[in-house]
Amino acid sequence: MPRALITGGSGFIGSHLCRRFLADGWSVVCMDNLLTGRIENIEDLFGHDGFRFVKHDVTSFIHVPEELDAVLHFASPASPADFERLPIQILKVGALGTHNALGVAKAKRARFLLASTSECYGDPEVNPQPESYWGHVNPVGVRGVYDEAKRFAEAMTMAYYRYHGVEARIVRIFNTYGPGMRPDDGRMIPEFFMQALRGEDLTVFGDGLQTRSVCFVSDLVEGIVRLLGSDHVGPMNLGNPQELTVVRVAKLLLEITGGSGKLVHRDLPPDDPKVRRPDISLARRVLGWEPKIAPEDGLRRTLPYFVAQLERSRS
Repeated sequence: MPRALITGGSGFIGSHLCRRFLADGWSVVCMDNLLTGRIENIEDLFGHDGFRFVKHDVTSFIHVPEELDAVLHFASPASPADFERLPIQILKVGALGTHNALGVAKAKRARFLLASTSECYGDPEVNPQPESYWGHVNPVGVRGVYDEAKRFAEAMTMAYYRYHGVEARIVRIFNTYGPGMRPDDGRMIPEFFMQALRGEDLTVFGDGLQTRSVCFVSDLVEGIVRLLGSDHVGPMNLGNPQELTVVRVAKLLLEITGGSGKLVHRDLPPDDPKVRRPDISLARRVLGWEPKIAPEDGLRRTLPYFVAQLERSRS
């Protein structure tokens, strides 16, 4: 039975990866310090023969006694709300955490996959964004702590690949949504869901004509699994190439939830990207991958999760 270490395994995407790897016959070591990850995301996995949870901060040395076949490094706060609240932690996990995760992959001769981000492209001057685009990032802005942490993590991953021969893979993840998201993390879809379900107005920053491409989490996980098993190092974009304005997403959520609020506009945060759309030509060609679930369908599948989150917050 192959074994994977998944850092950030109780986070949103990490918890879905834990389930997928267990379903595929792997055993999983889920590592998380629970800074932004949540035990409720993985509580159904406790007691599973192939699952082990380790509470640990990956910015400290990582020790795993078992042999490993893969290390998937998904540890990092990733919400815009975290950029001001946890800036040092974000930088440390991007640098020290990535160094430690690569170290254990090297020691165990395991394949390494880095969860990078579309934020590497910053506020892009090219749309859609291909992997060859180097980005337009403000390194000293509020968002810079996350953007530069991931860019550094990519550079370190490639250094381990070239210098130490670690089998490395890099995925650049575009906006992803689904069950397991933190309802209070400040990202667009959780914020819209919770506001709509409470009957509140939906907060739209700027004119709302900036675009996002939203991918349902099961589609993303399928792409990650295929990339890990491929011979392609990356980086590789994974996301939904269907571009939606923020206003369109807000109106979809009002329709799906039956919310009675209206759209209320607020000032645009600094360095907020005006466009965000992946060029997934590489993923289509190399992995035979593209998302299957339309935004309307995925948002409807996500609705029961946020209804339950609202009920929990009221109990």
